[in-house]
Amino acid sequence: MSRSSVTPRIARDDDLAGFTAGQFLAVTKALTMILALPPSAADHVDALVIASGQGEEWRFTHAIRSWEANLDLRYLLVANGNPTEKTYVEITLDYLRSLGLRRIDGVHLQAEPAPNTALQAKWIVSQVRDHGITSLALAVSPYHLPRAYLTLLKAFNEVGVRLPIIPVPVAVAPDRLIPETGATAYDLVPGEVKRMLTYTDEGWIATLEELQQYLQWLWSHHEPLLKASSRRFLEHGVTA
Repeated sequence: MSRSSVTPRIARDDDLAGFTAGQFLAVTKALTMILALPPSAADHVDALVIASGQGEEWRFTHAIRSWEANLDLRYLLVANGNPTEKTYVEITLDYLRSLGLRRIDGVHLQAEPAPNTALQAKWIVSQVRDHGITSLALAVSPYHLPRAYLTLLKAFNEVGVRLPIIPVPVAVAPDRLIPETGATAYDLVPGEVKRMLTYTDEGWIATLEELQQYLQWLWSHHEPLLKASSRRFLEHGVTA
């Protein structure tokens, strides 16, 4: 049975009734700490990763703009989606070119279907190992980003690889309708929370403790990366 069939994307309040306050608190802590990492640090990583899905073309256009603007990025990794989704589009260079891709050196596409986030994460790990990637940024819609981040972190933990992973929330309004479901990000958050709680118990995503250990390592070993963009931001100044 697939994970998506076990845990529907849209959950009602009573679907979450069996979980404890402590479990919800753990999810809240994880959400807060992941989304508090500075996305501007993505300007200084080796690779930018797109996790496709749900017919959300904005995941591609957001990341492609960053890829085209930042020539210091060496790799663009595009993880495939679930072909059973009605909005699934085959990921090809021609499709990405239609969305603005011009720089193709360093672009790698996941050829095989990825019916779930774990298979996307497994492919990303293989690309990191194959190409000697030392840091990456993960571009995903905000409602899905924490679970995708924890799934990827778990995949790296399982093979004993540690590297900076910078979360990049895609710029999209939270009330925009998701093509696959016709729901909004607000509607989908409860389902994401239920998946995080369920998948933590199943060992499919990193636990809060694993996340805390990773973030301690990240801040102690890569603080210049996390703060470099902020210093540049302050040096150049901003206007309202």
